[in-house]
Amino acid sequence: MSQETGAKTGHDVTVRRLVPASPEQVFSFWTDAEHLKKWWGPPGVTCINAEVDLRVGGRYRIANLIPDGSIISIHGVFELIDRPTKLVYTWLIGDAGPEERVTVTFLAVPGGTEVVVFHENAPTEATMQSHQRGWVGCLDGLEEYARL
Repeated sequence: MSQETGAKTGHDVTVRRLVPASPEQVFSFWTDAEHLKKWWGPPGVTCINAEVDLRVGGRYRIANLIPDGSIISIHGVFELIDRPTKLVYTWLIGDAGPEERVTVTFLAVPGGTEVVVFHENAPTEATMQSHQRGWVGCLDGLEEYARL
């Protein structure tokens, strides 16, 4: 059974999920573009392209096909990589708006890996709520992908 919580402070959100795979596997699912394209996105969103340059200072870009046919691009820079336990990266949607930050930890627990996503600096309450829905959907996809 999946577990999730959404604790909010200001315009930050934290989402947790138990994923039935080792931290090394889950870290690879998160950072390898070919894996990422298979599970990324909340319901109705399809990851049509992913690019990952996994090194501090390296960039990532994820293209999401939205149900209305539009494409939203999320991109940023890796600030910290501690394989297989932690990632920190910037987050920007499109080419405008404030730069946000995502910290993902991968904790070995009985039954797999507890994935904790902390997304900070969302510009508004509505954006934070959208991020929470998005992360819950992404973690649903990751959990399902890990079971394959």
